[in-house]
This record gives sequence, structure tokens and C-alpha cells, in this order.
Amino acid sequence: MKLNVYCIIMGGGRGDRLYPLTKTRCKPAVPLAGKYRLVDIPISNCLNSLFNKIYILTQFQTRSLHRHIEHTYRFDNFSDGIIDIFSAEQTSSAGEHWYVGNADAVRKNLQYIAMNDEDVVLILSGDQLYRMDLSDLVQHHVNLKADATISAKPIPEYKIPSFGIMALDENFSINNFVEKPQDKSQTEGFEIPFSLRHLFKNKGSSNMYLASMGIYVFTARVLKEVLTLDNGSDFGKDIIPNMVHKYRMFGYIFDGFWEDIGTVLSFFDTNLMLTNVVPEFDFFDAKNPIYTCARYLPACKVNSSRIENTLLSDGCIITEAALNRCVVGLRSVIRKNAYLENVLMFGADYFDPSDITPNEIGLGVGENSVIKRAILDKNVRIGKNVYLSPDGKPNGYENDGLCVKDGILCVTNETVIKDNTIF
Repeated sequence: MKLNVYCIIMGGGRGDRLYPLTKTRCKPAVPLAGKYRLVDIPISNCLNSLFNKIYILTQFQTRSLHRHIEHTYRFDNFSDGIIDIFSAEQTSSAGEHWYVGNADAVRKNLQYIAMNDEDVVLILSGDQLYRMDLSDLVQHHVNLKADATISAKPIPEYKIPSFGIMALDENFSINNFVEKPQDKSQTEGFEIPFSLRHLFKNKGSSNMYLASMGIYVFTARVLKEVLTLDNGSDFGKDIIPNMVHKYRMFGYIFDGFWEDIGTVLSFFDTNLMLTNVVPEFDFFDAKNPIYTCARYLPACKVNSSRIENTLLSDGCIITEAALNRCVVGLRSVIRKNAYLENVLMFGADYFDPSDITPNEIGLGVGENSVIKRAILDKNVRIGKNVYLSPDGKPNGYENDGLCVKDGILCVTNETVIKDNTIF
């Protein structure tokens, strides 16, 4: 019997940690690296691994995501591939409650996926940046005759409280698992065994631990069984710890670049990392591309500007401006004498109409404006002689489309900043 691999991408809940970027969209639809969306990362990893049965589970603000998926990922009539979005719904079997965790979301949607007991279910997060050959992960699971396999990343001791931590033996078997341990005593004996140190780039480091990446492989029969017998709502907190010692549980060690970008700060830093001369993640990998919507836009146009360590997307117009360490999104317009430093600019969904008057504030950044350490969401209009920076502003500030989160100034979607504003 043919072994099928079904990929389930978790779209997340409200995305509170990424607010205000999730104010008008769900987390997987948040723009990334100028021209992509967060959801493009797990989908591309699936497609590059030749897995084309993909389901995305979402609950909040899904319109933008639906539009992106429909315009980007289409299979022909001669392929058995599918990319489907399962939004939370009230049903007679699932009850009147929305998703209350990632395990609960999967539980409520397994009925819609026709799979055999021997098939494999791959569960992925929708808010991470990484490139992985998922077929190698699945083969590792099959070779070990595992019931469940968890992809693991080596981390130093100080990061332990932020992750699910697992203890492996020399055969990759999971002996213990603790979700986000806050007490050091909870992970005694969890250090990576020396017999596995040869698998890591930093072989001589001490006190290294294995953190769950939130990437799980289940044999379909086992997944159905545990989600029926265990009513836990979350894989890391409930399902996985309860499975240890009851099922064949193994770890898969991944030592490439991987970043959880679920907070505004991590999202900001990860995007700006891409402007480095040699970034840790390579969007220029032709063998394993990151896919996104094909847009029919003109090339970026730069007029007499100074641009350093910056990513520029299609359809931009930059005139006599200075940019230092910026990511500039689609259709962005930056006007004369503007200065942007450490800025993510999501761009615009459309160009300004030809009849816009000189007195109107156009899409993009106006003349003589200075913006530092900020995220400019889609379709913002920033006037002339504006100064924007989070310096000296309290975290949690939010007013008139401006929000300070994690020390980053966010200008929210569709906001208009009047001429001569100083913030």
C-alpha cells in the first residue's frame, strides 16, 4: 500500500505576540522579507520535499490568507496535490467551541482528511523561518518504525524556559519531555549525550539541550488514537508528555538555521538579519526556492539614492533618499531626502491613482521624513517632515495608528501620518 504524507500547517490563534501585525490578518499571512508571507515557508518546505497534500488550520482574520493561497498555489488536474484551508467552525461533532490549542485544532479536522492507518501526518508551525528536507525527517520516522517523531534543535541552557525540552538516548529514543521548564531541576540529565555530539556543528559545547521545534511526525493510526484517548488541547503541554514511555517516540536532530518568529521583536530582528552581507538564511537558494505569489510588477526604480544593506522588492520607487539596513516591500514609494534606518516597510497593495493631488499624502514615505527602528504596515501614508522612532516611548503605547511593541515602533495598516508629525 502506498504511504501518503499529509502535511498540516498550524495557522495559530489570535497571534497576540505579533500584534499589531496581526490586527487585520492571521499570523501566517504576515508579510516576510519584502515579498513573501510567513505561510510560504512551511508550504515551500513541503513542496521542495515533494509533499503536496497540505492543510492549513486557521481561526482568526483569514481573508488575507485565503486570497494569498488561492492566487499562489494551484495544482493542475493531473496532480493529486491539494492545499486546503480549514477555518474553525461549529459542527455537531466538534461542538460549539473554537480551537483551544494546536492539538484541539488537529483533532477537530482529522475527519476531513481521508487517510489510512499506515500513512504519515506531518504537523508544522506557521511562524518559523527555516529550510528543511522534510522527506529526510519522514524517512527517519519510517526507518525507526516510530509512532511519533519530534524535530529537535540544539540550544544553550539559558534558552530552556522558552521551549519544550527532550532527553534522547544514543538511539534517538525520547526518554523524557518537559514543556517550557522553569526550574533547572526539571531538566537534570537532559543534556545532549556525547554519543550524539558529532551530529552538531559546535561539537565541543557543553550544557547543550534539545528543544522541540514544534515539528511533529505521527503515524496516522497513532495520531487518531492519542487525540481520541487524550483530550489535551496542546501537543507540547499535553499530548507529547503523555505519550512518552507509552509509544515509540524518537527525536530527529536538525542543526541548520531555524528561528521562531512569533513575537514582534523576533520578527523584526529576523527580517533585518536578511540584510546582512551573508545572512544566516538564504532566500537565493535556487535548488530549494521559497515560493510566493507571482506578481506582474515593474522592476524596482532607484533615483539618486544611497542604499546600504537593504532588500528591495518589485515595484518600488525610491528617489533621492537614504536607506540603511531596511527591508522594503512591494510597491513602496520613498520620496526625496527621506532617511530610513532599521525599518521594515511592508509596501502597498496598489499604486496611488494618477489623479492624486500634490496636497494629498501619498502612499509610502514623504519628503524629508526620518524613520528609525520601525515596522510600516501595508498601505501607510507618511507625510512630509515626519520623525518617527520608538526611543523614549513606553512599551504598550498605542494611539492613532502608532504602537510600540518590544521596543519597535509599528505603524499599523492604512494609517495616515500628517505632515510635520514628531513621535
